Amino acid sequence: MPTPPDVVITRHPTGNVTAEGGDELATTLLKRAGFVIETTPRSFWYRLPWDMGEARENQMASHAARMLTTVGYRVDIGPDLHVGPLTTPSGPQGKHVHGHQILRLTDELNGAEAYETAADLAEHVLDPHDGVLVRLSEFFEAAAEQAKASETDAGWDLSYDFAEAAATLTALGEDLHAAADQLRALGPLAQPSWQARVANYYAASPATQRTGTPSVTPEGSAAAPPPASRPNRTR
Repeated sequence: MPTPPDVVITRHPTGNVTAEGGDELATTLLKRAGFVIETTPRSFWYRLPWDMGEARENQMASHAARMLTTVGYRVDIGPDLHVGPLTTPSGPQGKHVHGHQILRLTDELNGAEAYETAADLAEHVLDPHDGVLVRLSEFFEAAAEQAKASETDAGWDLSYDFAEAAATLTALGEDLHAAADQLRALGPLAQPSWQARVANYYAASPATQRTGTPSVTPEGSAAAPPPASRPNRTR
């Protein structure tokens, strides 16, 4: 009898990409790969953020599967989700994996619906000990030392540029040391998603505007909902 998988990653007919199974480490890896938690009174599972486009969802799901497989989990990923390494036009071989981590963090921040969530994501960049900024500063300091080791005029000039970049990042981190807490203090809710904005617009509109085809007037056009890109599939 085949051994059942530890984690199952699936695209459902609605278009949602979900992951189920695994332990605490698997959960951590799924979160790192961009999945967010969904809960009901009796269960929980993980899904990718909505409205990212199927190509991006496939890349993220496959990236999660590779991460899990690397540390020894048995993963069952839908064949329609499996793709090669994450790529971009500037990195067609998928070698720029660290930049992809920042891209994933940006995707999560764009989808955050609470300032608490947005602040937690900001701390990945702004934490004074392990954040992206402080680590980038250390990277440029190391690059400056490497350039200096050449003992050439060009190497010294380059080392100054790297050292200046390191100092700029350090100063930026110091300027923003309280930014995550300030973001968290803005309130419980961040800007709602496009679905919520559209729903709120129609909920507040007169019934005649929802059931008929009104003529457009200057006053009416001011109340139009904000532009949003609707997905082609039902969520």
